[in-house]
Amino acid sequence: MLKSRTMKLFLAIMMLVSVFAFAACGSKSSNQSNTTTPTDKNNSTQNISGSATAVGSTALQPLAEQAAKLFKQKYPNATINVQGGGSGTGLTQVSQGAADIGDSDIFAEEKAGIDAKALVDHKVAVVGFAVVVNKDVPVDNLTQDQLVKIFTGKITNWKDVGGQDQKIVVVNRPASSGTRATFKKVVLKGQDEVQGVALTEDSSGTVKKTVANTKGAISYLALSYVDDTVKALKYDGVEPTADNITSGKYPIWSYEHMYTKGEPTGVVKAFLDFMMSDEVQNGPAKKLGFININDMKVK
Repeated sequence: MLKSRTMKLFLAIMMLVSVFAFAACGSKSSNQSNTTTPTDKNNSTQNISGSATAVGSTALQPLAEQAAKLFKQKYPNATINVQGGGSGTGLTQVSQGAADIGDSDIFAEEKAGIDAKALVDHKVAVVGFAVVVNKDVPVDNLTQDQLVKIFTGKITNWKDVGGQDQKIVVVNRPASSGTRATFKKVVLKGQDEVQGVALTEDSSGTVKKTVANTKGAISYLALSYVDDTVKALKYDGVEPTADNITSGKYPIWSYEHMYTKGEPTGVVKAFLDFMMSDEVQNGPAKKLGFININDMKVK
């Protein structure tokens, strides 16, 4: 009798142990199925794939190119092709559906022949522009009035603005240039530039090279292109720095726009979101001299 009771008690205990063990295994399995592992997260990034083309502003081009490289590293199955051509070209191509993103230094409303209502504006940064001269030009500062007279052909010799007896060579930008549109609006107050050294393409890099290699040359560049091959001038005594731009002391700047035809989706939306990420804004954007929109104290 005792053995029988002992056996029954043993069997009951074993059944309880089995039940608890099964429940524990089920709970563990359930928890694992709801947990996202690092591998799962990495695999989710692969879902962003495809290719897109961004065309336009050469002022924005250096940032767009670096961002595209970082984007490719982050999402190996996605590719962003970045091309220049000028703001006008970017706005035209995105309007026609020939490009996914139109890079521009100007608002679409400022470009003739563009249906701005069909485009969605994505402001990704602020860029400052500097008047630049050949390094042999001894002048360090020009007033707005002097710049108007130089770029409209009324002053043609550096001696008339405190320099040496040397011809001033104005380096023009093409009509499609957003940099030119900004300079014409802010500095020249709408007046047309005199014809100087003709450029056949809207390339800030070409402008910089021409100014660096041409005695007495003057033009203007986005701060992202200014280096020790040219000399940036003060404007009305104010240096073209980020602090002076954000505070409103220095007026030659513009928003950098990335326009899409309608609301972006897929890889285009992912790239535009990436452009506004800390990885880009505090990385290549800051290094190249672009300014975070949120830092602007003026509009």
